[in-house]
Amino acid sequence: MQTKTKTTNGTAPTLAAHLSSFEGALWDNRTNTILRPVFDRHFRHIESAEQLKATLRAGAYAWPGGYLLYFITDDGAALSFDTVRAEFRAVLDSVKTKSRDGWRVVACDVNWEDADLNDAHTGEKIESAYA
Repeated sequence: MQTKTKTTNGTAPTLAAHLSSFEGALWDNRTNTILRPVFDRHFRHIESAEQLKATLRAGAYAWPGGYLLYFITDDGAALSFDTVRAEFRAVLDSVKTKSRDGWRVVACDVNWEDADLNDAHTGEKIESAYA
């Protein structure tokens, strides 16, 4: 069972001793079986609740490179990982129902060069990789 500890550095939460994550899948080490094929990996295009949850579990930083990631909503707004976690119920409901209410996350990407990109909900700056 996955613990619900929240990390502050964008890394995935701690797993129970008998579980492990490998290549985005959740494994039970006791039986050497995959419990969830999509558990903690980044999805560039997010089309389901499963993909949203896996992207959140994978953390706020891309690998390789360590660049900060952010979410893009269906209306083109930017949301940070912290905002999506804080507003998870609204975002999850919008993804599941394909609502066009401003919370529906459809993508995840690196802010390569926009020095003026801000979170649409909090107004906080989203770090740029190169600007």
